[in-house]
Amino acid sequence: MTALAEQTGHWLEEFTKQKPADPWLQKLREHAFLRFTELGFPTTHDEDWRFTNVAAIARSRFAARPVTIPGTVPASTLRDADRDHLGKYAPENAFVALNTAFLDNVALVRIARGAVVEKPIRIEYSASGQSAHLHPRTLILVEPDAHCTIVETYRGTGKYFTNAVTEIVAGDAAVVDHYKIQQESPEAFHISTTQAHLGRSANFTSHSISLGAALARNDIGATLSEGTEATLNGLYVVNGTQHIDNHTSIDHAKPHGTSHELYKGILDGKASAVFNGRILVRKDAQKTDSKQTNKNLVLSDDAVIDTKPELQIFADDVRCTHGATIGQLDAESMFYLQSRGIGRDQARNLLTYAFAQDIVDRIKVQDLRDSLERVLFEKFHEHGSH
Repeated sequence: MTALAEQTGHWLEEFTKQKPADPWLQKLREHAFLRFTELGFPTTHDEDWRFTNVAAIARSRFAARPVTIPGTVPASTLRDADRDHLGKYAPENAFVALNTAFLDNVALVRIARGAVVEKPIRIEYSASGQSAHLHPRTLILVEPDAHCTIVETYRGTGKYFTNAVTEIVAGDAAVVDHYKIQQESPEAFHISTTQAHLGRSANFTSHSISLGAALARNDIGATLSEGTEATLNGLYVVNGTQHIDNHTSIDHAKPHGTSHELYKGILDGKASAVFNGRILVRKDAQKTDSKQTNKNLVLSDDAVIDTKPELQIFADDVRCTHGATIGQLDAESMFYLQSRGIGRDQARNLLTYAFAQDIVDRIKVQDLRDSLERVLFEKFHEHGSH
């Protein structure tokens, strides 16, 4: 108990330093902070956090910094209209509660009914300053029949703690293409929760790209309605002593839903990664079609991956498949490339890049794809030359 009190004591100090807000927001914050003190930071005794130890976050004394957003979306102060949606979708875990407790500004995206927004909407969070804690909050409201592309990017310098929450509401027949690019500084901690609530016949795609941070955890969840299609793509690339944990959760709440999931990981050095994919098919969700794949490429003997599918199926007329692979570079391909006069390191880079390629190819935003190709090329090149 003392450890918990000690951890939450510092956060209480930080919490009380905030400027008071409008009564409704103050109430929301206080309820969330109370929830956080009840829960405390998760430990490795919690099944969901078995392979991810957040003691380094719990022990650190971070100081508040305002969140800066240099993207195309200005930070909005919270207007009354957002009360209907804010905090209604993200699961109530300790990190989400902590984010809500420090709620101040929100990046708010609203797409009107039937609107087709051609250009990507960009939300860019950048952190700087030693020992800062930041709680970016994003609310994306897409009305029925509207189409949009959202690119959320996280970057920074120094050692800090980003604790992000994004809530997405897609109306009936809406089409949402969402990208989350995590390129935090190598010393940073990054915890994020993205939760999508999807209407009938909506089409939602999530692309999660994780490259940075010393320790990162992404929780991505989607609740599907009737005839909804959800696609979750992910790529994580870790080296050195980096640790990345991806937890996905797809809730087939209604019939005729389709979900596809492909997460790929590349691990080098002494890096570690976790993939946990949960699929829930509720009793009424007949004719569900769900496919989940997790593939990992392990480039060194010291890298570790824990991968686990979780299927909970309560309907009988469904098609659900899952598969996980952990492999090394194919010796035959390496031999073939080297026999063609390609150096060993270059061959290794080419094959590693080829492994990541099908996730990169799914990115429809051209400049994003170009910059990711560049980053991956540099990352692999840098390893190969060691």
